[in-house]
Amino acid sequence: MLRWIRQQLGVDPPHQSDTRTIYVANRFPQNGHYIPQRFADNRIISSKYTVWNFVPKNLFEQFRRIANFYFLIIFLVQLMIDTPTSPITSGLPLFFVITVTAIKQGYEDWLRHKADNEVNGAPVFVVRSGSLVQTRSKNIRVGDIVRVAKDETFPVDLVLLSSDRADGTCHITTASLDGETNLKTHFSVPETSVCQSVSQLEALQAVVECQQPEADLYRFVGRITVIQHGEEIVRPLGPENLLLRGARLKNTKEIFGVAVYTGMESKMALNYKCKSQKRSAVEKSMNTFLIIYLVILLFEAILSTILKYAWQAEEKWNEPFYNQKTEQERNSSPILKFISDFLAFLVLYNFIIPISLYVTVEMQKFLGSFFIGWDLDLYHEESDQKAQVNTSDLNEELGQVEYVFTDKTGTLTENEMHFRECSIKGTKYREVNGKLLPEGMTDDSPDGSVAHLIGDEVLFLKAVSLCHTVQISYDQPDLPLGASDPFSHVNGFSSNHMEYYASSPDEKALVEATKRIGVAFTGSSGDTMEINTFGKFEKYKLLHLLEFDANRRRMSVILQTPSGGTVLFTKGAESAILPFATSGEIEKTRLHVDEFALKGLRTLVVACRHFSPEEYMDVDKRLTAARTALQQREEKLQEAFDFIERDLQLLGATAVEDKLQDKVQETIEALRLAGIKVWVLTGDKHETAVSVSLSCGHFHRTMNILELLQQRSDNECAEQLRRLARRIKEDHVIQHGLVVDGASLSLALREHEKLFMEVCKNCSAVLCCRMAPLQKAKVVRLLKTSPEKPITLAIGDGANDVSMIQEAHVGIGIMGKEGRQAVRNSDYAIARFKFLAKLLLVHGHFYYIRIATLVQYFFYKNVCFITPQFLYQFFCLFSQQTLYDSVYLTLYNICFTSLPILVYSLFEQLVHPHALQSKPCLYRDISKNSLLSFRTFLYWTVLGFCHAFIFFFGSYILMGEDTTLMGNGQMFGNWTFGTLVFTVMVITVTLKLALETHFWTWMNHFVTWGSIAFYFIFSLFYGGIIWPFLHTQDMYFVFVQLLSSGSAWFAIIIIVITCLSPDVFKKVLYRHLQPTSTQNSQQSLPAPPAQALSCMESLCCYQQGQSGCSRLASLLDQMTGHCKAGASNCHASSRCNRSWSDTETFYSNDRSILTLSPIEGTRC
Repeated sequence: MLRWIRQQLGVDPPHQSDTRTIYVANRFPQNGHYIPQRFADNRIISSKYTVWNFVPKNLFEQFRRIANFYFLIIFLVQLMIDTPTSPITSGLPLFFVITVTAIKQGYEDWLRHKADNEVNGAPVFVVRSGSLVQTRSKNIRVGDIVRVAKDETFPVDLVLLSSDRADGTCHITTASLDGETNLKTHFSVPETSVCQSVSQLEALQAVVECQQPEADLYRFVGRITVIQHGEEIVRPLGPENLLLRGARLKNTKEIFGVAVYTGMESKMALNYKCKSQKRSAVEKSMNTFLIIYLVILLFEAILSTILKYAWQAEEKWNEPFYNQKTEQERNSSPILKFISDFLAFLVLYNFIIPISLYVTVEMQKFLGSFFIGWDLDLYHEESDQKAQVNTSDLNEELGQVEYVFTDKTGTLTENEMHFRECSIKGTKYREVNGKLLPEGMTDDSPDGSVAHLIGDEVLFLKAVSLCHTVQISYDQPDLPLGASDPFSHVNGFSSNHMEYYASSPDEKALVEATKRIGVAFTGSSGDTMEINTFGKFEKYKLLHLLEFDANRRRMSVILQTPSGGTVLFTKGAESAILPFATSGEIEKTRLHVDEFALKGLRTLVVACRHFSPEEYMDVDKRLTAARTALQQREEKLQEAFDFIERDLQLLGATAVEDKLQDKVQETIEALRLAGIKVWVLTGDKHETAVSVSLSCGHFHRTMNILELLQQRSDNECAEQLRRLARRIKEDHVIQHGLVVDGASLSLALREHEKLFMEVCKNCSAVLCCRMAPLQKAKVVRLLKTSPEKPITLAIGDGANDVSMIQEAHVGIGIMGKEGRQAVRNSDYAIARFKFLAKLLLVHGHFYYIRIATLVQYFFYKNVCFITPQFLYQFFCLFSQQTLYDSVYLTLYNICFTSLPILVYSLFEQLVHPHALQSKPCLYRDISKNSLLSFRTFLYWTVLGFCHAFIFFFGSYILMGEDTTLMGNGQMFGNWTFGTLVFTVMVITVTLKLALETHFWTWMNHFVTWGSIAFYFIFSLFYGGIIWPFLHTQDMYFVFVQLLSSGSAWFAIIIIVITCLSPDVFKKVLYRHLQPTSTQNSQQSLPAPPAQALSCMESLCCYQQGQSGCSRLASLLDQMTGHCKAGASNCHASSRCNRSWSDTETFYSNDRSILTLSPIEGTRC
């Protein structure tokens, strides 16, 4: 009674038990003690905000950022105490950043709301009150019977009740869930499959008991109890009975199913996994720099406060005659006054922390990520797939990768299997023109393979053609309702129109091979499988299917033969079959399997077991009990499988070939030259993996291959690791490769991590075979957390690679044939492994140099901005007088200096993309976060302080002694001095970025010169009008008066040149005396057919092939010795043709970032 009250009040959560009970058609028991369980409705919610919580939730998330929170505190301080600057100076930039971010996130969430509404409002049909009723998807409740028609998607997770087929089966595709396009067959229980009409379903009395919702797409445990004539019939339910939301109905007119999981409790919704937030190395460096600048800010504020009181120790400065203190000021607490002054200085200098840095970085990452999707070189035409970006937060991390962990099958290989050889009863066979010939025989038999095959061979082929989960699609018209016949091809329908679909490419290749040889799988209907053995049709009854799982590494079928006997066929890895085989040519087969593996072929071993009637009864009893268990079903099934799959008779082994993808060898070699170590992590046996590693260039033939295999104890593993370490030290000249299997790896990671890591780091290539998915993730984590903290990248195409992809710093999914789970859980997705080279060497290089310069430039320009404010206090008795007008303080980071660095960070290219791909070693120049090292950071910071000193004291020298700079003797005031400093600063920091720019587009020119022009136009407009809403008119006519002074113009030009000329000479000297490999590549850049522009000319490149800097470039070339003064090619002849002909291939500056494909000729 108490629990009923709690449930009615909503206090009791809905999922108290481990199972849920669902009454089909919501026919609840009529007794009064039944309390209905509460289930989620069928609304899908992928949005993050609602109308009511958007503002508070978004603000909370944004103020969790330290910079935003810091500026909020500064803004509140300005509101509470008397500060030298208006609260608007901090409040407006903060409001701008918060607003821009909120609009971006709000728009993205609105799109999610829009998509949710489309899904939730989709029309569906449900059975209610004895009729078929149309309603919206969001109105479906657990227990409703839903009708789904052909080619429609399932709106909820359904247990299949019936279909238009007599056997109650249906075909579906799960491409939207896991990417698998093959047809999967799902089944209904016999007691409900006869209910094919609404009236029959309305009369159905059934109860479904199943587990509570979980995310695993391939796991479902339940049972259905059907009441017929007062008798309860219990049937087990598994994944083959569950139709998942998002899957699509195929080759079936219609189905009826009962809703078991709805809305956010459906398996598709539970797989909307929120990936753990990955942070790039640049972001970590940025936060470190932020803390350093916070320390500088506190130091300047404390120093200014102390100096103020030291200055005021003298009576004449403490209370001068022109600024008498009030009685309240004289009696105020010294401590409170000190704190108030400290906070005032903190506010005065707070702009040294760049608030707009975060929003600029976000915009740069978001906009820059589009270039990957637009790159035609990363587009795969055959599959019509382009590269996609799932997260833009890690763009720059692509330029810092030190280790690549890659899967083999489907990543390095095509995952397209072709049958090559097999071993039957100790004899090797190969397929030649559709015939199975023993090794050494030629194709000289006129009647095909029939003459060669005897009982053992035929039994082997039957086992291969029956032990699988392959489905068949026939090219035939839709049949009338209920008239579907899977064996219609027997009555004149040619089997040549069959097409096999399989979740495993291996299975499809094997079934297609047996069909070519003469034993063709021709279809299945319910529990009946049919094969055509050399023209003779045979039907087998499928009694039980023992599904494949990663732990057993095998799958089995139990069949009733046409003669009435019972047989088990099983196939799997040799390590999962051979230990359980008791008869057959075990040693010969093992030898053949090793030979196949050395050729790089994928192997499977096939075996069988015949049951007596008594044995089968025991087997059937064990399997039924395990399948109907609601608790610990997996463990009980595992025990039953182990009991059944033993005492096997070995039939033989198969070998299929998986071809390497195009340009895999070149890609791995390019990564190696770039200083990136490649580790291959695969589940294949070690002979196969080594063979593929050699063929793809991962291992070289001259490489010394070390092995850590089949270690059985910790001591044995440790001793082997020590031997390998000694061997590496003794043979340190040659390269080493390491092969380690899963079992040995487990031992190595348990007790000997350091020793194992020492061996691995001294090896050029590492191959890990027989790896479980979690072991892959452990290896990645081991490297990630090592003392050097290297940046790792994992790439794979299957669900077994997801844990590895999520563990690595950067995860890349391959759009292959093993589904889309890897793609969904990755940070980036590409269609082929070969695209990895350009993704890292070109895009990674560009993204890193762009954002590294962006971060340091932001700190530099803010040091230039605030340091003159600090110096000014020495000349105004630390009275907290501001140097700049409040409007300038506010707009400096928002308007005057924001766009040039944003455009730079989107388009900058230090080196041509072709050079980066042809010279992978250039990747080493930016490795280990070299452009954001403390030394580089110190250079930019010191440079900022130097420029700030020149701005301030250069202006001071001009105006310090005599401020009568006008012709009429009119004097300049403090606002004119501050405006002069600000003008010089805006011009200098903008031109400094121009000097850093190597790749100029029209947009760079527009924002660079446009920002300077905008500053002048705005200042003239702002200072030329009396603004009624401003309480002071300090800037009225100040800027116009400043520009009307020739001395001011002279000062601006001299100060800008003084600031930038040392930087120019430093760049020239370093480039010619100590050039980096990147600078050498800039000079030896593979030019287009005509003569390339020099570095200086490329800064000022205009239309029609005319260079605005030709004279300056020639002069500098002469000074630096690149050409002789008298050489004819340094003057007119060098400028006579600076354009490329329209007929020659040219990679345009404006588009080479998007594609390296030849485009129409363009003139520079």
